Amino acid sequence: MAATLYTVFVGISVALLKEFNSVVSEPYMDEPFHIPQAQAYCRGEFEIWDPKITTPPGLYILSLALKKAFMLKCNVPMLRLTTMLPYLTLPLVLTRLMCFHQRERIPARLLSPTVDALVLSAFPIAWFFGFLYYTEVPSLLFVAGTVVAAMQNQHWFAALLGLISCTFRQTNVVWVLYAYASSQLMYLRFRRAPVGATKPLNQLHDPPALTATFGDVVQSVLSVPKILGDILPAFVPYALVLILFGVFVVWNGGIVLGDKSNHIPSLHIPQVYYFFAFSTAFGWPALISGDGGIFGLAREVQQRMFGSKIRILGTALACSVMAVTVNLYTIHHPFLLSDNRHYTFYIWHRVYMRYPLPYLLIPIYIACAWAWFLRVGAKQTILQTLILPIFVLPTLLPTPLLEPRYFLIPYILLRSQVADMPTWALILEGSWYAAINAVTMWVFLYMPREGVGRFMW
Repeated sequence: MAATLYTVFVGISVALLKEFNSVVSEPYMDEPFHIPQAQAYCRGEFEIWDPKITTPPGLYILSLALKKAFMLKCNVPMLRLTTMLPYLTLPLVLTRLMCFHQRERIPARLLSPTVDALVLSAFPIAWFFGFLYYTEVPSLLFVAGTVVAAMQNQHWFAALLGLISCTFRQTNVVWVLYAYASSQLMYLRFRRAPVGATKPLNQLHDPPALTATFGDVVQSVLSVPKILGDILPAFVPYALVLILFGVFVVWNGGIVLGDKSNHIPSLHIPQVYYFFAFSTAFGWPALISGDGGIFGLAREVQQRMFGSKIRILGTALACSVMAVTVNLYTIHHPFLLSDNRHYTFYIWHRVYMRYPLPYLLIPIYIACAWAWFLRVGAKQTILQTLILPIFVLPTLLPTPLLEPRYFLIPYILLRSQVADMPTWALILEGSWYAAINAVTMWVFLYMPREGVGRFMW
């Protein structure tokens, strides 16, 4: 069954890529920067670099490798195949990622991904950019591979994959550290003392997420020094990646390559709020699939936000602090205000620029965050549940532009932690993704607006 579904997945993707190339035969949006740069690499002209490109050359090197291996041409259709191939590989890697989080056995056959991995691979942002010559899908694939290798305690291989992921996007260095940290939490949770050992193992205080209190979080942090000696040896290969990244930053004079003027890091606190709202809008079928369904989840969120005087006070305090950050740190990026070829342009103009809507959304942001905590934390410890939001912060807080592509990797890593998805929820999630994909791709291919261009994420 799984192999059949994967064959259908590949067939639909390849057929649509052919139609995509037929309708959009010329480079579009960011492709006019990426494609000429890739073609220069294909010609062996490695000294040529477009200063408007802000990411490393991993995508172009991948295209060059495929050209050498399979004698491909570096024209537009073949270069788009560079991103389609990683996309078709994505379900195989996500299968391993989700099996590790859910403590399930990996399928024996390589080309038999699980149904939930196939569904997650159809996530609209990943799916759409699998057809364009962009860095998003290869970046996601290598980050997911890094996490999988780390979970398997193959830390040198994980560091290598993580280093490769950084050649697609510099900020992936954060996910390299996430891979190490999450693998060590899993290791500490499930390790057992050797037979005959007389000395007990050092323990990290890491209770189940849904029963943990704030005091448990403090105790967890205080217990970290006791287990450092147990986890530091595995950090060596990741440390080498950090050193290489530091050398790059010093050599480059910053993280951003090329056009630094339009990509100046700026503190953008509401970006984290947008992420939880975005994740809920796309991942609601996964959220309501837990015990109790949608009404049970709503009751639990209500209990967490307003279940006692202390919780009411905490929610009110959180709303107040978030209102201050919305007021002081909302960024109206020039690209977002001027480029009406993206959905975010209309979300921004019709929601976030209409007072007082951004403030009225604050309780919704809090509810979304609690919903994900409750769903993901059902089968995890408190640190396993909080570690992803912690690593999301350095990737989103310095990012001034509201861009759905920036949410892609954290969403996939978040959704992959959801365990016990019933069949009906997978069907609902797959149908939801398919409906979004059908509409957005139809609009992009067949509804170009006169004088404006094609409408996309």
